[in-house]
Amino acid sequence: MVYIDVPEKNNIGDQTSSYKMFFKKYQDAESIFDHWKDKYEEAYEYTMPQRESFYEETVGQRRTDKIFDETAVVGIQEFASRLQAGIVPTYGRWANFEAGTEIPNDQKPQVNAALDEITQYVFEVLGNSNFNQEVHEAFMDCAIGTGCLLIEEGDALNPIKFTAVPLPKIMLNNGPDNSIDTVFRKRKIPYNQLMIAYPQSVMSENMMEQIEKNGNKKASIVELVYRLYDEPNVEKYKYCVACMNEEEVIFEKELEGTGSNPYVVFRWNKGSGEVYGRGPVFNSMAAIKTTNLTVELILQNAQMNISGIYTYEDDGVVNPDNINLVPGALIPVAPNSRGLTPLAGAGRFDVAQLVLGDMRQNIKKALYMETLGRPEGTPMSATEVAERMSDLSRQIGSSFGRLQAEFVTPVLRRVIRILSKQGRIEIPKIDNREVKVVSQSPLSQAQHQQDIAVVNNFNGILAQTFGPQILNMIVKQDEVARYLADKLGLPEKLIRNPEEQQQIIQELQNMTQQSNMAQNELGIPSTQEPRQ
Repeated sequence: MVYIDVPEKNNIGDQTSSYKMFFKKYQDAESIFDHWKDKYEEAYEYTMPQRESFYEETVGQRRTDKIFDETAVVGIQEFASRLQAGIVPTYGRWANFEAGTEIPNDQKPQVNAALDEITQYVFEVLGNSNFNQEVHEAFMDCAIGTGCLLIEEGDALNPIKFTAVPLPKIMLNNGPDNSIDTVFRKRKIPYNQLMIAYPQSVMSENMMEQIEKNGNKKASIVELVYRLYDEPNVEKYKYCVACMNEEEVIFEKELEGTGSNPYVVFRWNKGSGEVYGRGPVFNSMAAIKTTNLTVELILQNAQMNISGIYTYEDDGVVNPDNINLVPGALIPVAPNSRGLTPLAGAGRFDVAQLVLGDMRQNIKKALYMETLGRPEGTPMSATEVAERMSDLSRQIGSSFGRLQAEFVTPVLRRVIRILSKQGRIEIPKIDNREVKVVSQSPLSQAQHQQDIAVVNNFNGILAQTFGPQILNMIVKQDEVARYLADKLGLPEKLIRNPEEQQQIIQELQNMTQQSNMAQNELGIPSTQEPRQ
């Protein structure tokens, strides 16, 4: 929808009642979160041990004890990079702002031209920000199930600041329509920095005393954004900040307008009625755990085969406590004793390799590592890349649609709101009518290739069967050109508007008429006028 800015209201009320409401919502979200915490923690331990834990941990705590195979660790990074390249590539525009269906056709070219300039500026801002770095981390979280991107106002140099919030630091809840309408974010902030972090906060006497008393001691801070439904046709949220240690709400305000929610939460896939998502890593945990267990057993068996297992006769001479198996060691044995006898290992490396190969293949398939994998030898051609991208778009069709609705559109709406609030852009307002976001990412283009192929095949068959004249008589070629330009994501300024097209046709007709008149004077048969 067309962006409408509404001033934010700081309307903190009674702190006791505010915290009771806050804590009730917190408990509801926490009860849902507890059902998923162990499952997500296991997935993070096997794939992203460097990310924050769902449980309290000491600084520098080791979380790599369960990882014996790097297939999933590398795979999740490649998956996030591939997803980023397919949906929000680092270079180039991956979406356009266009006039919606409610805007009259005669006004669309002018509106689209203005929106094209805005689109160009928006992507310049995104390219100069930390968007690409943070969105990669968010996509890694999405590979497990749920990603979260915080979009805030920046400074004069960087207007927008992006933060990938780790899943262990957020809690979610659904609204009446089963979409996420409540987001909690847990933070640790020193008491003496609370006024800096939240300069508009209203501190009670107790809070001021605690700030003086605790100093650098960290307070448990929870931010809450939840949807208000008092006006169904207006997008409105309540933003609250509470200090859990003191059980007080220190800041509260209303956010109104499209893109006012600073949190963009998106999921790869989800079950019916579920709040949190299920990603490809989440669905392939059995293969990931089996792979790591198999490699662990292989290493244990290899250690036994390298170090050896020995038997000895208990003759009172050989003392295993005094035996040191190093090169040049002398081991006393009794006469006629066999001494140390190596015991053959019972492990089967060939069977283990078969299991390991199958499990690794399942992991790669789950993370789509083979769909766009580079074959050995010569690099892929542009046609092959397009074909593989088309295959990937078909494989992740439902998830891609969800990412469009929960990630691409909300991100751009939030960016537009911030830039509009800062006075950097101005969205054209046409009777409060719709302005739509159209994805132009490589995956979107891959999905459009089928539509383009249908039009081209139809044109080719008609031209080959009946000739160009019949083709032009049946098919509106100017509309075909606009249709293909829209599917290919060409900027509006590259296509002539109807007035310019009519002017060129008129000029061609005049030139033809003048040429015919000159030919008639010379007795040369006239040429046919160009068909409109």
